[in-house]
Amino acid sequence: MTVLIFLFPFVVCFLIVFYLLCQRQKSPIPTNWPFFGTIPAALINIHRLHDYVTDVLAFSGGTFLFKGFWFAKMDALCISTPADIHYILSKNFPNYPKGKKFRKIFDILGDGVTNSDGEIWAFHRRTLTLLLKQPTFNTLVEKTVWNKVETGLLSVLDSHSGQGIETDLQDIFQRFGFDIICQLLIDYDPKSMSLEFPYIPCEKALSRVGEAIFCRYMLPPKVGKLQRLLRVGNEKKLSDACKIIDKFIYKHLAEKQKDFSNMKNEPKEESFNFLTAVTREFKDQSVTSSEPGKFLRDIVLNLIVAGRDTTSTTLSWFFYLLAKNPMAEDKIREEIETQLDKKINPIDWSKLVYLHGGLCEALRLFPAVPFQHKTPVQPDMLPSGYQVDHNTEIILCFYSMGRMESIWGKDCMEFKPERWFTTGGGIEHQPSYKFPAFNAGPRTCLGKQMSFIQMKIVAAIILYRYRMKLVEGHPVLPNYSFILEMMNGLKVRLTKRSEV
Repeated sequence: MTVLIFLFPFVVCFLIVFYLLCQRQKSPIPTNWPFFGTIPAALINIHRLHDYVTDVLAFSGGTFLFKGFWFAKMDALCISTPADIHYILSKNFPNYPKGKKFRKIFDILGDGVTNSDGEIWAFHRRTLTLLLKQPTFNTLVEKTVWNKVETGLLSVLDSHSGQGIETDLQDIFQRFGFDIICQLLIDYDPKSMSLEFPYIPCEKALSRVGEAIFCRYMLPPKVGKLQRLLRVGNEKKLSDACKIIDKFIYKHLAEKQKDFSNMKNEPKEESFNFLTAVTREFKDQSVTSSEPGKFLRDIVLNLIVAGRDTTSTTLSWFFYLLAKNPMAEDKIREEIETQLDKKINPIDWSKLVYLHGGLCEALRLFPAVPFQHKTPVQPDMLPSGYQVDHNTEIILCFYSMGRMESIWGKDCMEFKPERWFTTGGGIEHQPSYKFPAFNAGPRTCLGKQMSFIQMKIVAAIILYRYRMKLVEGHPVLPNYSFILEMMNGLKVRLTKRSEV
């Protein structure tokens, strides 16, 4: 600690000098300094890191090698060209697994679908495809979401709008998403989405995990090892969060295992139960060396992260963009009013093209997962002409892709739901290698349909019943996390629409 304190003034002086030198550059391309690489430019732009990477990629033609400290093995090839994305995620998929570095950074996810390659990933994909595409599961999803809207979301929003108090919509959406995914996976409702706003340790720990993992990307691996050894800083925060999450998951797994043992001799279940179904699927498999309980925990945690974080993040950015584009908000609301009645009955979501376009625009400009990590198995040449080998760390920059004129045109920074309309008034399909918000190729997100259903129900209800205004002076910025959350939440004031 004494050494760090001694070095701190020198580090600050170095950064000041680097900053002054960088200010003279007209180009966004960072200087590759001896020893420091391009790290100084990244640190100077840390407050707008995703936008800075986008500027560099746009100037360099969509591909750029960022250099790390010479001793730290932190070089990263950032990519935003659709041809390269298509090649890596689809055409030559077997050569681009997540890799060992990804598994180390995301070790909390264990052998779950997000963190696995090879045979384990293939098992996850096969099993989840079978389970998530069952009609009974899709019916359960919509029923669960509508029930949580009526028993949790509306009571909270009615209370806040009636009192005229500030509401953090991101917190609302995270609580809502957490309750939904827990009900679907482990048949348990934490009821975090309620008037009391109870503090659920596991739900809050998930955000801390996202921040800690992002820091692992930004810091040299040896720093992380030292933090783990001393149990300080980012690694201590991650370790504490993991213990909270594991306690929550293992408790409910144990309860469900008892239920499963009691009903194993019954001929047929009356309703779909995800945990029971997935337990039966992997019971006789040997795809992983993990204990059955640990493997179940990995499966559940991966899906909880996907179910809570991605939908809540997208909804938050969607409503922020609507607040900045009131004409688009009015058009989406007008469309909803033609379909939704006062009893908030389920409707034909395919007819809400403006709402669908608005959600896609939010995903384009603010993808819930802003980047992805890949490592080649064999040396290869990308369509852009860049040579890679097994030591090349590749970052697929989905955030940057949504803001490229070369991909989306000169109006790429505008929020235009109409971008997603066909000539005949339907929904325009965009290839996943151009719009990879749900990934692409064999790893395309299996929960895409479920996510859209949940987001459309929540968005439609809120727009139908309330008007929203951003709290003046409240900063809305991306958080330092591998999920593109808002750093300070989304503070708004809701007003109930008088005509409803």
